[in-house]
Amino acid sequence: MKRTLQITVLLLGVTVGGFAQRQPQKLPAEQEIFLKYGADRLGKRQDENMKKFRDNRLGAFIHWGLYAIPGGEWNGKVYNEAAEWLKVWAKIPTNEWVKLMEQWNPTKFNPKVWAKMAKKMGVKYVKITTKHHEGFCLWPSKYSQYTIAQTPYKKDILGEMVKAYNDEGIDVHFYFSVLDWSHSDYRYDIKSKEDEVAFARFLEFTDNQLKELATRYPTVKDFWFDGTWDTSIKKNGWWTAHVEQMLKEILPGVTINSRLRADDYGKRHFDSNGHLMGDYESGYERRLPDPVKDLKVTRWDWEACMTVPENQWGYHKDWSLSYVKTPLEVLERIVHAVSMGGNMVVNFGPQPDGDFRPEEKELANIIGKWMSVNGECIYGCDYASWDKQSWGYYTRKGKDVYMIVFNPPYSRHLMVKTPGNTKITKAVVLSGKEVGVKEIAYNEYHVDMPAKDPGAPFVIKLQVEENANTSNKYREALT
Repeated sequence: MKRTLQITVLLLGVTVGGFAQRQPQKLPAEQEIFLKYGADRLGKRQDENMKKFRDNRLGAFIHWGLYAIPGGEWNGKVYNEAAEWLKVWAKIPTNEWVKLMEQWNPTKFNPKVWAKMAKKMGVKYVKITTKHHEGFCLWPSKYSQYTIAQTPYKKDILGEMVKAYNDEGIDVHFYFSVLDWSHSDYRYDIKSKEDEVAFARFLEFTDNQLKELATRYPTVKDFWFDGTWDTSIKKNGWWTAHVEQMLKEILPGVTINSRLRADDYGKRHFDSNGHLMGDYESGYERRLPDPVKDLKVTRWDWEACMTVPENQWGYHKDWSLSYVKTPLEVLERIVHAVSMGGNMVVNFGPQPDGDFRPEEKELANIIGKWMSVNGECIYGCDYASWDKQSWGYYTRKGKDVYMIVFNPPYSRHLMVKTPGNTKITKAVVLSGKEVGVKEIAYNEYHVDMPAKDPGAPFVIKLQVEENANTSNKYREALT
């Protein structure tokens, strides 16, 4: 992990830009500073494990913990804020919060049903909250007293999920919160020698839990870290680099998100030289890059995650307190992410009884039906680099370019502008019927709508001829 990123940038031709909220700037190679704990490579990982992560494109998130039991309500008061943070909103002492373990007995939990629902939805991987900020572990950790083993359920619920999802051919990723409200040695900042000693014990505890997860569940493909924003972590960038290396030694090929990392100077996600740390950027939470302007994200791997109700990850009793996205809005965000070269993870917050709410089941069913017909434009696809049009989005896989149409025009002609020396030779709706294509100007085409209105977002697959002789037969305007 110890390397200097000073010379190779210009040789590799890598340019790393910024996001709307963070804007890391890549320094010229001659100005880069020495970092022991910065990025360990430039550009995208190209091994088979990372390629599979990238090709999967669609995932599901499972936020499940003690917070599901009160469901956003405490002592008769309903809190509109995120349910998984209820302990903070309601100022509940840890010794009172952990008593919720006595009620943890999800009698309707059936991991096989969960896995089949995910399979039907078309997701290729699932991220499971092994431990959220509250400190409750969904596995029987020998390093904590707050685990599934201390509940009426007793069984290893995480292990049950891992097996069920793997049996359906779905990769399992682990969410893990470094921030732990239940641990007396956790510190938000390091302000004294006592803090330093306590936090060193906490980091050792965290190491042990991560080693336990990696060895107990060796099929895990990814660790998605959270709760790493506090100053205490920023002051221990060495530890974040150590954790990434440790997990990759235990599980060769495992992927790690950027949210884990901090460099020598406390810079997170992107190091002080502007280079991405970790294997993919994980800062897009409930937001997406601009589909026209923010093209820099296509130069590294990234993953977005989204909630269905705007303000909730864990189960909340009352979804009416915040806006709830429709299945078509969720679908458009999935397509939007893939069109920009990213992955999308859709969140589910299971009920305390182990079932999903009806709205989540309906969402999974609607997305799954669409993916069963049109998944070809999602799986293994990437940024197409064609000019964005108002009717929707492009994705690309090899020589195939897909038009995903969300906003069909009244003219019934879909405008397409191709890159130079590229011809469209054929257009076929993925449901099977060919549609007309007409050149209307230099590198501009009209692609016809299907004869029958599909009544839902639809996909047209384009056959293109690249490096074609496309001399301009149209006279340029004299102005």
